[in-house]
Amino acid sequence: MRVRQAHITSIAVAALLLVSSAAAAQTTTGGLTLSAALSMATASNPHLVAARLKRPVDEAGVGVASERPNPEFSYELGRDFPRHAFTLIFPFELGGKRARRVDLARATVASGEAAIAQDVFNLQNDVRRAYFELAAAEARSVAATDLRGLALRARDAAQTRLNLGDAPRLELLQAELTLATADNDLTTATAVAAASRANLNTLLGRAADTPVTTADSLTTRGLPTMEMALMRANQASVDLAALDSAIAEQGARRALAKAMTMPDFSAGGGFVSAVPDEFSVGWKASASITVPLFTRHQAGVVVEDAELARLRAERVAVSADIAGHVAEARARAAAAEAQLDRYERDILPRALEVEKMAEDSYRSGQSNLAALLQSLQSSRELRFRALDAGLDYQLALADVERAIGAVIK
Repeated sequence: MRVRQAHITSIAVAALLLVSSAAAAQTTTGGLTLSAALSMATASNPHLVAARLKRPVDEAGVGVASERPNPEFSYELGRDFPRHAFTLIFPFELGGKRARRVDLARATVASGEAAIAQDVFNLQNDVRRAYFELAAAEARSVAATDLRGLALRARDAAQTRLNLGDAPRLELLQAELTLATADNDLTTATAVAAASRANLNTLLGRAADTPVTTADSLTTRGLPTMEMALMRANQASVDLAALDSAIAEQGARRALAKAMTMPDFSAGGGFVSAVPDEFSVGWKASASITVPLFTRHQAGVVVEDAELARLRAERVAVSADIAGHVAEARARAAAAEAQLDRYERDILPRALEVEKMAEDSYRSGQSNLAALLQSLQSSRELRFRALDAGLDYQLALADVERAIGAVIK
């Protein structure tokens, strides 16, 4: 009988030891990769699709800026002579106003592209977070399922020993308590996985209940060195690129404001008719230019200069902030990576060793079921903490990515 009981317990403990391998298999076979998720979100996210519709608007602005002023035609009819007067006047913009408008419109297109690039990056960063939150929820659900199965078998083993009179009722109560805890863990893990799946699907532009499983592991490494992180921030930060585009656009506004200080010129000609005893048809010519006597548009140049100086100062400040945020985020990520390494290298292997020792002790009759359940409870907490450590590391990587302002390669 003791051999049978030991066999039952051995099977239960062996099932618990399979939790890690089952979770690993969940993340490496099939499923959606992070790279595929990023591509899908970039192509299908409805907010991003809507943001891209601004580009045709900005491009149409280039056509509007390229337009030239229309000539003015006038006709006069009077009681005196000449009876009829026809005039056609052509306005001419001086100082390169049209060219400066076109430059500003093109700079606006570039600023719009930079804003879309920011939207793409922010979406990809959100997808990275949602993806690994789902990966952690899936792994926790697998672990909770296996732990519940073990708790159920341990409860059954305790019931069998109680029926045989080989164990007190205390062992059964402890086993039932462990099973109830496992049921709660499984319920929570299932709900969290469903919520995480809905969140990721929403970012991907799909129905919230679309089936999806992750393929990349929580232990996937990707932390760049400090030098590489700063280099990538300087070369590819969407925030700096957006500010550079804003500075270029503001420079175009300043150039247009400067061109507006130049007065415009108009020239035209026409003909008159019905002047008795003199001529039937005569001609006339006209020219005019705005005299900058009261308004010289210099105030507009001052305003644009002030805004340009503000944007340049903001870029300097943002560049300094990026360096600080990258250093902070990377330090946190390095600590999370060290914690994850300890779980993989030391803590989990020792937890498995403790489980084996607890099994041997229970099998030999040196300890009761309560001691085994306590060991399993400790192992459960360590496994869940290991999953949390993996998620913390991936979220820390997402923080590094956001501080850099570019996707980590």
